[in-house]
Amino acid sequence: MAQSIKKLSFFSNGLIFLLTFPIFFYSCKGCKKTEDNTKKTTEKQWATNLPSFNADTAYFFVQKQTNFGPRVTGSKASTQCAEMLVKTLKRFAPQVSVQTGKVRTFDGKDLNINNIIASFNPDKKARIFLSSHWDSRPFADYDPDAANHHKPIIGANDGASGVGVLVEIARILSQKLPEIGVDIILFDAEDYGAPEWEKNQSEDTWCLGSQFWAKNPHVVGYSARYGILLDMVGAADARFTFEGTSMYYASDVMKRIWETASHAGFGAYFVPEETGALTDDHLYINQIIQIPTIDIIHRTNDTESGFFPYWHTQKDDISCIDKTTLKAVGQTLLTVIYNEN
Repeated sequence: MAQSIKKLSFFSNGLIFLLTFPIFFYSCKGCKKTEDNTKKTTEKQWATNLPSFNADTAYFFVQKQTNFGPRVTGSKASTQCAEMLVKTLKRFAPQVSVQTGKVRTFDGKDLNINNIIASFNPDKKARIFLSSHWDSRPFADYDPDAANHHKPIIGANDGASGVGVLVEIARILSQKLPEIGVDIILFDAEDYGAPEWEKNQSEDTWCLGSQFWAKNPHVVGYSARYGILLDMVGAADARFTFEGTSMYYASDVMKRIWETASHAGFGAYFVPEETGALTDDHLYINQIIQIPTIDIIHRTNDTESGFFPYWHTQKDDISCIDKTTLKAVGQTLLTVIYNEN
């Protein structure tokens, strides 16, 4: 490829995958099912009197994370942030647990991780899950200033934005329970992948927390109808597309959610345009535990990386966060949740 392999990069087969992917997708046996499900969704009766997502509160939860500084897995700031998130979620959810584990980093270190799980209606068999990663990257390897490359990032958009949205959703669910079970899963060590200068560029050096959870779910035999991953959901004028991995594994889920966003009035953010397949937490969930999971992630044609301009730089701080974007994502998810039965 013309660009180096990076976090959320194309699959290792690169251009070959991108060339073969559309042929496989449009010839797959599941396409008819996708069309039928989409048609059924357009005919459904939408739930009314939905709770309103509070973007100010979500912003507050984003800022509470960034106030600790970089939350690199294993750091003091990481420990402090985890304590805050668990304490906050216990105010809202009837069941909160911390899944501890040990993973191996790209440079051969053993890293202790903490996946944080909050469950609503824990006894209900019918479930969905919402997820994001709460750690931040140890390296600003895409910063334009090379002197910053070995410095950790704040990760306001890349990590904290998705968590802020989910904590606000947890607050709302505590006030009005939905008809189904909902699990909120905050993954650790997502952003500890090999930096650009590292020889070991395996995709599997990323998403360590979700790989661990997919192999060792917090509930034995855990299943869900589908999962939704949030990644970089707080920047102004964000653009969420039909990301390729999501379309490959869960196209019907993705199309339903984008239709829901349009119904909720946020079609300008949720653009029904297909973009390249990415390696993110949802890949391993789809592959290992095989729960159809999609990624709501900011894509753009305006940067070389394809992500928002301050991705993996020192400028990914609270100034990046836009409340109208948080509202668009949060209200869409609430519409999804309260329309499940």
